Amino acid sequence: MSSRLPPLNPLRAFEATARRGSVSAAARELNVTHGAISHQIRALELSFNAALFERGGKRLRLTPQGALLLPAVTHAFAEIAAATAAMTRPATSGELKITCVPALLSFWMIPRLHQFTEQFPDVRLTLIASNDAAHLHSPDVDICLLYGDGNWNDCWAKLWSRLELFPVVSPTLLNMRPLRSVRDLRDHVMLHGDDGREWNTWLAAADAIDLQRGRQHFMSDARLSTEAALHNQGVALGDTITAGSLIARGELIAPFDLTVPANDAFFVACRNEIRAAPIVRVFIDWLFAALESDPMPELQVSARTIIRSRMSRPETARKSTTDGFQPVSSPARNRRPERPKKRKAKS
Repeated sequence: MSSRLPPLNPLRAFEATARRGSVSAAARELNVTHGAISHQIRALELSFNAALFERGGKRLRLTPQGALLLPAVTHAFAEIAAATAAMTRPATSGELKITCVPALLSFWMIPRLHQFTEQFPDVRLTLIASNDAAHLHSPDVDICLLYGDGNWNDCWAKLWSRLELFPVVSPTLLNMRPLRSVRDLRDHVMLHGDDGREWNTWLAAADAIDLQRGRQHFMSDARLSTEAALHNQGVALGDTITAGSLIARGELIAPFDLTVPANDAFFVACRNEIRAAPIVRVFIDWLFAALESDPMPELQVSARTIIRSRMSRPETARKSTTDGFQPVSSPARNRRPERPKKRKAKS
């Protein structure tokens, strides 16, 4: 078998056309004429003695031979781009622009940022609170921490952590208006960080989807709903990653021993051509190392300790629920509560 490789420019024209779905779009991307792209693809087909595209229709479709070639070409170009970035960008100095889910940025990343800056003092960070996947294709953004399904085209993405959701409330509000059972939620303001789907998922798991709800506030993201809970405005849905430290410090309480998996997860993502750049790699490595080394609080123990320290009437803690739920704040007498499963953040 010959080891001779096809010429580079026809391969670029083929990859861009296959990815874009049309010769015209590939020509605009590569800043050449429509005819130049067509000529290069034809030359590539002649060198292989095989058609790479099925002609006809508004969108070009790959032949079996073209479908076999495309993954190898895409991977090769990504590796070349990554190596180029690694050679041309400084290892551990320079500017790094990061977008991050607002709640994750406020409650997890910023409190730990000194760990990175102490290790890499010559890296200047720009942090943007956003969960917009469009930033993945911006040349001005280096790394994105996104909440989603991880299916973003033309980029590198890796699962950072899955999430479990559960209600959170401030100790002050809980002392003024107890949550002895799930049904007591109707006496509280329900704080949403989305369109309501996450609360519906939790209530369904609690067998309380038919709960008569009182007032509800809807906010653009989980950071705002969590901050509203911190200010005694109602009950929000939290998770171990963003609410864990707030619970450990006693600023929030998880009143019920029930968690549900979130629909999506946290992902670290960036453009293929910069993922191997040393300055990008060290920050991504730090993100995973920080998550791995960060102990997750035992929510049941934390909440019970906080509530007991604030309660003035011992009989309140001895009341049990009436609808099948045991609040974390009031375990049944003479029975050791079941220890919840520790949430594992997978990477």
